[in-house]
Amino acid sequence: MKVIDHIKQSKKTLFSFEILPPLKGQSLDNLMDGIAPLMEFKPPFVDVTYHREEFIYKKHPNGLLEKVKTRKRPGTVGICAALMNRYKVDAVPHLLCGGFTKEETENALIDLNFIGVENVLALRGDAPKSEARFVPEENGHHFTNELVAQIIDMNHGKYLYEETETGFHTDFCIGVAGYPEKHFEAPSLKFDLKYLKAKIDAGAEYIVTQMFFDNNKFFDFVKNVRNAGIDVPIIPGIKPITTLGQITMLPRTFFLDLPDPLMDELEKCKNNKDVKEVGIEWAIQQTKELVDFGVPSVHYYTMSRAEAVSRIAREVF
Repeated sequence: MKVIDHIKQSKKTLFSFEILPPLKGQSLDNLMDGIAPLMEFKPPFVDVTYHREEFIYKKHPNGLLEKVKTRKRPGTVGICAALMNRYKVDAVPHLLCGGFTKEETENALIDLNFIGVENVLALRGDAPKSEARFVPEENGHHFTNELVAQIIDMNHGKYLYEETETGFHTDFCIGVAGYPEKHFEAPSLKFDLKYLKAKIDAGAEYIVTQMFFDNNKFFDFVKNVRNAGIDVPIIPGIKPITTLGQITMLPRTFFLDLPDPLMDELEKCKNNKDVKEVGIEWAIQQTKELVDFGVPSVHYYTMSRAEAVSRIAREVF
């Protein structure tokens, strides 16, 4: 079932989360067993992230360096198939502009359609760690709205080099990302909303936000989105802080702020156990307020760790 249909048919706020493909060498059973505690809350859909290939430099005996692609995680398509088979849940794979040509995107969508996936989350993706700015692949997409447009074309039976005459077409529901504290490359919130509207105008049907820790920023974001003429469902993304390192890593990596009341409590923590308790309680209160606000779903960034999110869900859902 499509995410948009799950939202329309539900009479209450839904629970959903995303998982990371495991590192190369880890088993599928480890991944599935790890998310088992979250499946008891009956998420209607689960996101599966996509990680672009990275590069290493291999030094040859003559001293020259060769740039070599390396892949550290199994494919998202296979994980979606396993997830749907084992838990009978709708999988939402992430599709990236970065690292993929239009042909590779088309092939991935054909594979996803073949195994029965009905939803995708379209994202631009970040630049590789070794590069200062995002650069698309040759014959790849620069912006997410271009990726959305390609998916919509396939929904209409239009492919890169042909239009099907046999009626074969995909039927994907497309989600996109929104940024309550704006995308770090956008010069202003207003400019960021312009790009968000372009993604919706291209055919996206719902928005999932970047993580945030101040609900007031989400409420302001929703108001600004509606004022911009965007009326699709907006799903807030939540991440409980669970380690001391995340206190500095999350703001630096995702370009967000931690509110002063949260920081006041975190500064009292002496170890990861204390931080985890503060982070879970903060996320519980965030979630309760969001549910009262009437959000269609609360989406959790688990970082492949289920325990904290499981405790939050037990308190709220």
